[in-house]
Amino acid sequence: MERKLLPSSVHVTRRKGAAATRKWLVVQAAAAGEPLVAELGKHRIMEMTGLPTRDLRVLDPDLDSPSTILGRERAVVVNLEHVKVIVTAAEALVLDSSNPLLVPFLKSLHARLSPPDVSSTSSATDRSKETDQGNGPTVALCGAGNDNVETPPFEFKVLEVCLEHTCKCLETETLTLEKEAYPALDELTSKVSRLKLEHVRNIKNRLVGVSGRVQKVRDEIEHLLDDDMDMAEMYLTRKLTFQGFPETLGSVDSNKDASTDHNENEKEEVDRDDETETVRESSAYVKPDVEELEMLLEAYFVQIDGTLNKLYHLREYVDDTEDYINIMLDEKQNQLLQMGVLLTTATVVVTAGIVVVSLFGMNIHIELMKDPETDEQARIKNLNFWEATCGTVFGCLAMYLLAIYAGKRSQILH
Repeated sequence: MERKLLPSSVHVTRRKGAAATRKWLVVQAAAAGEPLVAELGKHRIMEMTGLPTRDLRVLDPDLDSPSTILGRERAVVVNLEHVKVIVTAAEALVLDSSNPLLVPFLKSLHARLSPPDVSSTSSATDRSKETDQGNGPTVALCGAGNDNVETPPFEFKVLEVCLEHTCKCLETETLTLEKEAYPALDELTSKVSRLKLEHVRNIKNRLVGVSGRVQKVRDEIEHLLDDDMDMAEMYLTRKLTFQGFPETLGSVDSNKDASTDHNENEKEEVDRDDETETVRESSAYVKPDVEELEMLLEAYFVQIDGTLNKLYHLREYVDDTEDYINIMLDEKQNQLLQMGVLLTTATVVVTAGIVVVSLFGMNIHIELMKDPETDEQARIKNLNFWEATCGTVFGCLAMYLLAIYAGKRSQILH
């Protein structure tokens, strides 16, 4: 089996009792080739980056940690969605690089960190030479201007790729949710059914989850923008430059003539301490200069804020749809209540008619209950029967209409 060679900074030591290791993709800042895969333990990562255990716990895939960007003395910890990266001034360590979701991120990272194309550089050089034959001073000035163009440091390139990939993933997920949510909500307003309600409930749960994730990324970027010292801590390359400057001064002072007396050595030590203190003070004054990182964060803050606004409008549309459905249900409930009132009124009126029938059905001795003796009496008795029956029916109908009129007059019924 082929064995990959690792640089000295990521050398892996295997021994019994060592901490559990994880696979990390190591991307070198100055390497033009493919990144390396290394199995590094927690203690080895702490030695390489100077990070405490609590910061490494943020990157643990077994823990559901929210999106976080931490600037430390020697490294930047980036935990954005499924992107978990430790960035130093010289290399970037990507955790769980075998995750299919990281394939676009790794491609973008490789494209951003890869050196410029040699063919394009050579063609540009040839064109410069041809132009130089006609106008030498002008080409010299243009070349000097191109050499002075400042490129962003390595840690900012990696951070930009992380933010770009995260914002793009959240934006894509938001657009997918919008395409699914709006038609489902419109169909629900036209006809309410159990399946449609279940579908909308699932969409709402997804909406809440995506909104929380987007809100956390936005809050993290906003927190960095509000604190200049936190942004200054993320200038790893600049900190290395200022840390190396006193050492250079010390090495220059150590090469001085060794034949000086003890008093002169003490004077040189005092001067060296003053120079070191001056450099530290200048470094402190440089820290608030975070315009480059601030512009980078503001660009992605605007993008993630736009995504959050889309989710906010979708949430409002869901709430409006819920209010509309509740109004429809309330209207149906009111219609059922009115029908119940009408049926109850009709029951009361029919009961009144039954009372009249019950009274006539009692075994009482009245003239109407006597058996007719002649045909005329039979005819009269039959006529009285129909008169009583029709009177009872029309009386109940009049009572029902009167009750309905009274209900509408009092606005109980509509």
